[in-house]
Amino acid sequence: MVGPIAEPKPGEDGAWYVYKCDAGGTRDALYRPPVWIPDGPQADGGPPAAPAALAEQARSQLRLPSPKIKASPADEQLVTLPTWLWLERDAWRKVTATASVPGVSVTAVARPTSVEWSMGDGGSEVCHGPGTPYRSSEASRQDANPRKPSPDCGYTYHSSSAEQPDNAYRVSATMHWSVTWSGAGESGAFPGLTATSNALFRVTESQAVNTDDQ
Repeated sequence: MVGPIAEPKPGEDGAWYVYKCDAGGTRDALYRPPVWIPDGPQADGGPPAAPAALAEQARSQLRLPSPKIKASPADEQLVTLPTWLWLERDAWRKVTATASVPGVSVTAVARPTSVEWSMGDGGSEVCHGPGTPYRSSEASRQDANPRKPSPDCGYTYHSSSAEQPDNAYRVSATMHWSVTWSGAGESGAFPGLTATSNALFRVTESQAVNTDDQ
């Protein structure tokens, strides 16, 4: 979340600065308000803008992508059948923001580190990456095994969601981000940030078919 916008103090010299972000060429439509930063060193030897203060400004302008939840099976999960979990790849990237005054520039960098999945039935998983998408081409292979688990991020339900509201488990995926900053010959770290998305998973019992003659 963005912290409160600093306002100029009475009689304080400075300027409003427009947010500048470099996220690998990706743009979004989110509005970033201008930021007030006092003037740097003056001819009379006044104090320079502190890099740590600029780092706070840069951190407040970080805009983390919302992770979009994906799973296989896509429509309904089955009891005892492994569920593959993953996030869309464009969410798993570093995000940067820069705050500057004349002569001083500081950049904050957020990097994804893990995803904590809460599966709605009391179970959870922690994955140290976005997860591996399940390809439809794998399912079409003659030797495909539907009980093959995800190589890096998955979960297996052991009870259906029939007794849950809307007949579905409420699932959340929380991305954890480390945040560092550097500039003007200094560097540091901030407490981590998180971004969470939610989804509903319907889990049903698989029905066995008895073909024995009676």
